[in-house]
Amino acid sequence: MQQVKIFKSIESEREELEVEINRWIRKSGAKVLQITGNISSSASGGGPMSSFSASDILITLLVEIEPKPRE
Repeated sequence: MQQVKIFKSIESEREELEVEINRWIRKSGAKVLQITGNISSSASGGGPMSSFSASDILITLLVEIEPKPRE
């Protein structure tokens, strides 16, 4: 059965996001069919330092998971 799993984080925590995604893949036993990602910076115009604020990261996995047998 195909399912979608979404992960969200910020750019400054990218390494932790990678660990979280890899851990989820191992634990779930899912077969990853496709990975897509997007990074979006905040253009809130909050002053000179706002251009250096962390960007949002969104990672979407399309996975194949074996359905659990019914009892």
